[in-house]
Amino acid sequence: MVQPTLGRSWLLAVMHGILGIGALAGGIMLIIDPTGDAIGLPNTLLEHSPFANYLIPGILLMLVLGVLPMIIGISLIHHIHSALCEKLNLFPDRYWGWTFSLYTGFALLIWIMAQVYWIQAASLIHLIYFAWGIGIQIVTLLPGVQRKYSQ
Repeated sequence: MVQPTLGRSWLLAVMHGILGIGALAGGIMLIIDPTGDAIGLPNTLLEHSPFANYLIPGILLMLVLGVLPMIIGISLIHHIHSALCEKLNLFPDRYWGWTFSLYTGFALLIWIMAQVYWIQAASLIHLIYFAWGIGIQIVTLLPGVQRKYSQ
């Protein structure tokens, strides 16, 4: 039988993995085609944003919500040492991967809020990803998960 804490930590790693895969795919597509045509994003969505095309949002999406969550997901399973990440860890009594899980949840929430603000509309996908960000925060903050990543 899988211990609940182990299951929750795997759930958290999977949540980061799914987020990362989707953001990597979307970010790479926006970098390849900054017009957004390849994935059906009209340029009119950028009218109220500081961006002329989707290149910068694509790079940010790929790195912040793609690469970083993939690294975090792996680190939550394998406890990777990183001096840089440990320096950026605001909770020194916790493993840096746990802290970065919180950072990623906040980054996703901020990303969605910025999108909704700039396009001046919300869709179902925004609600889903906003809920995903809250879900990452909730699972990260579960007492058993916090204990697992205490140092």
